[in-house]
Amino acid sequence: MIDLYALTSPNVQKIFIALEELELPYNTKYIDVWKGEQFTPDFIKINPNSKIPAIVDHDGPGGKPYTVFESGAILLYLAEKTGKLLSKDPRTRFDQIQWLMIQLTGVGPVFGQWNHFTLFAPKDNEYSMSRYRTEMKRLYELLEKRLGEAPYLGGDEYSIADVATFPWTRNHDAQGVKWADHPNLGRWFDAIAARPAVKRALDKVAQIKSARETATDENKDRLFGRGRFARP
Repeated sequence: MIDLYALTSPNVQKIFIALEELELPYNTKYIDVWKGEQFTPDFIKINPNSKIPAIVDHDGPGGKPYTVFESGAILLYLAEKTGKLLSKDPRTRFDQIQWLMIQLTGVGPVFGQWNHFTLFAPKDNEYSMSRYRTEMKRLYELLEKRLGEAPYLGGDEYSIADVATFPWTRNHDAQGVKWADHPNLGRWFDAIAARPAVKRALDKVAQIKSARETATDENKDRLFGRGRFARP
């Protein structure tokens, strides 16, 4: 059995999808980042970086419990554990890993910053908005080009690269990106959204309630590292 520490972010959605795709039994333990629950001593023992997702696999290596944090590491761990969603062919495997890294180092950070400056930053931040909007759209163009070359990001096979990237593209309309202008992405997105495991995962995510709308200024400041929590 796996314990998944989660809420609703794209990085968490990846793990819900992977667990459903791999048909691994799991319990969900909610960590409401809008209440600061990621900073409690008990959770810091699980992830010293105070972020979700994290998992505890009670049937880990050697049959002993094992903790994994960081969404990309969790995906690699689950793929290795099951022998699924990551090719055994060396060339294909590293194609999939490379596109997973594009999500981890590019899509996630850039799309996340665009979201932050759109929703939570003061409105006098056109420099930041322009920077992240431009890079976000460049990355969409990169994904569109890649998906014109292969059905999935890692090649012919659906893999953890697709699992990782799909949740970050769910808000494409709000990001000003239309599938009519990105037909390869649209085809890929629709194919993944139609998968039964993905539907199950997103149904579970949709039922999760958080304190985002009622979060205190103190908890928002701590979450975003601003105000008295900003480093000098």
